[in-house]
Amino acid sequence: QVQLVESGGGSVKAGDSLRLSCLVSGRTLDSYAMAWFRQAPGKEREFVSAITWFGGNTYDADFVKGRFTISRDPAKNRVYLQMNNLEPEDTAVYYCAAKYGSATLGSLSAYDYWGLGTQVTVSS
Repeated sequence: QVQLVESGGGSVKAGDSLRLSCLVSGRTLDSYAMAWFRQAPGKEREFVSAITWFGGNTYDADFVKGRFTISRDPAKNRVYLQMNNLEPEDTAVYYCAAKYGSATLGSLSAYDYWGLGTQVTVSS
């Protein structure tokens, strides 16, 4: 089992930055990939960014456009999502997720473990 706990959400204004954090526990993660997804009100959950735990290889959704950066700190068992130049359209609940292996990183159904999410609200 893998346990995931997100933190760092909040209410900000357009153009501001936030850094989300996901504390990971439960097992050795060398063969796992971690990701951030988000779900806006009335919309389906969508992929944001992913990173492999061992090599730190990243994969981003097209809409990220260099505004968001995913990273991980194995020493702290944490995954981060640095979000810059936030827009009102980024308002959503952001979820941390984990999967075994490095294939299909952008596929929601590929992920086995999920956190409860952290709310990000961006006002104009």
